Amino acid sequence: MKVSLFSTCLVEAFHTRIGIATVELLERLGCEVDYPAAQICCGQPAYNSGYFEDARQSAKQMIKAFKDSEYVVAPSGSCITMFKHYPSLFEDDPVIHQAAINLADKSYELTQFIVNVLGVHDVGATLEGKATVHPSCHITRVLGVVNEPQELLSNVQGLELVELPKYYNCCGFGGTFAVKMSDVSSEMVDEKAHCVEETGADYLIGADASCLMNIEGRLKRINSKVKVLHIAEVLNHQLAGAVR
Repeated sequence: MKVSLFSTCLVEAFHTRIGIATVELLERLGCEVDYPAAQICCGQPAYNSGYFEDARQSAKQMIKAFKDSEYVVAPSGSCITMFKHYPSLFEDDPVIHQAAINLADKSYELTQFIVNVLGVHDVGATLEGKATVHPSCHITRVLGVVNEPQELLSNVQGLELVELPKYYNCCGFGGTFAVKMSDVSSEMVDEKAHCVEETGADYLIGADASCLMNIEGRLKRINSKVKVLHIAEVLNHQLAGAVR
């Protein structure tokens, strides 16, 4: 099965280890992974701020970049959700509109792809310790990926999962929200960080680098010892040999 990696801006700029873990994991599961070099930002910052014409320009480039891909997979529910918005940006252009639909239909968040397309529920990973999970807003409430991350994590040998208090609350990132409403965002992530501490977990696991970056920053500020991991790193742990 051929898969094109959509790495996302945050993974490329700040968390390359997540991209590496995603590729290694998919290859271990039998996928042939390529990386279309023409990919750019998905346009979500512009779209969320109401700059739809700028978002259209990004969308056109992404549609072109992944035109020949069989499947597109990203370690980010937030960015894949943006692909699902593409058709609405081109309702007045039948040609691009259909191309946008084609891209949206073949694009998946990582755990969604592993469980629902590959049909894999246990990747054979091992990680000792106690973990709690932050289910990000976009992946659960917009993309509808709720059970897949938990199912895969429940089969990680040695990993004890504990529920995160107020897990349904946003971490306060929200893309441009964290910039425009920084005071509110700060209070939200502070609450999230203290909820993580309350669990006594060794690890905080999530599927969106943006949320994890936000929460990890607050955890460090309160001198927390909780290690923050993307789910790709956890699921790839057996192959990597150690959490990196």
